[in-house]
Amino acid sequence: MKDYLVKAIAFDGKVRAFAIRTTETVEEARRRQDTWATASAALGRTITITAMMGAMLKGEDSNTIKVQGNGPIGAIIADANAKGHVRGYVSNPHVDFELNDKGKLDVARAVGTVGSLSVIKDLGLKDYFTGEVPIVSGEISEDFTYYFATSEQVPSAVGAGVLVNPDHSILSAGGFIVQVMPGADETVITRLEEQIQSLPPISKLIEEGNTPEQILQRLFDNEVKILESMPIEFRCKCSKERLANAIIGLGSEEIQNMIDEDHGAEASCHFCNETYHFTEAELEELKQ
Repeated sequence: MKDYLVKAIAFDGKVRAFAIRTTETVEEARRRQDTWATASAALGRTITITAMMGAMLKGEDSNTIKVQGNGPIGAIIADANAKGHVRGYVSNPHVDFELNDKGKLDVARAVGTVGSLSVIKDLGLKDYFTGEVPIVSGEISEDFTYYFATSEQVPSAVGAGVLVNPDHSILSAGGFIVQVMPGADETVITRLEEQIQSLPPISKLIEEGNTPEQILQRLFDNEVKILESMPIEFRCKCSKERLANAIIGLGSEEIQNMIDEDHGAEASCHFCNETYHFTEAELEELKQ
C-alpha cells in the first residue's frame, strides 16, 4: 500500500478530520538520515503531522515545523506543502534508548520536555505566519495538540505513531488530526473524546493493514464523509542549481578562496543527504 492521506468531515460537518499512512515516507527519511529507532519515532511522528498540516494548505502554500527540545536529539525540522510532499531531519540521528515504562519508544527522553514547537506558514503573502508554543511533553502528538489549541485556537486531537523493526527499518507509521469546528456542542465533543480514547495506537492500526479511511470510520462509528484523498511522499526541494545560487550569494572573494584552498566545493543537503560537487571550473563560472 502506498502512502496517502484522506480528508473528511464527521458529525454533520461539526468535525473535520485527516488520517494518513506514512510508512514508506518515514522509511525514506530514516534511510537518508540513518536514524536509530527512537530518533526515527520522533522524526516520523513530526513528518506525519507536518504532512497533514500541509494538506490543510492550498496551492503553493507550505509550512515549516521546528521542534527544539533539550533532549539529545536536538532540533527536528520538517516541512510540507499542499501537494503531499514532505521532508525532515534531526540534528542528531543516532539516538536510541530502552523502551519507556509503557513499552514504547522513549520519544520524550530523546526530544526533551523543555523547549519549543514553532510553525512557520508561507501563504504566499508578504509576511509569514508564525506560531510558537512551549513543549508540553516531548511526545510530539501532545505538543501539536497544545499548539492547535493555543496558537490557532482550534480544539484538536492529534495522534501519530511509528513502529520500528529490529533492523531499524520502519514497520508502520501514520496519524490523524481531528478538529472541532465552531458551533459544535458539548455532546459532540464528549462523544469524540470517548472515541479517541478507545482507539488503539495508530501505528498498530496501520501495521494491521487499516487504511486511513478505515481508521476514520472506526473513529467516528462510520458517521464520516470522506472528501478527498492525496498521495504522500518524501520529496526534497534541493538541487545543484539551488546550491549554486547559494554559493553565488557568498560573493566572488569567498568563491575564489574555495578554488585556491579546496580546489572545488562540496555541499550536502540536511534533509536528504544528497551531496553536490562543484569543480574549480564550475566555481569560476559562478564568480561571473
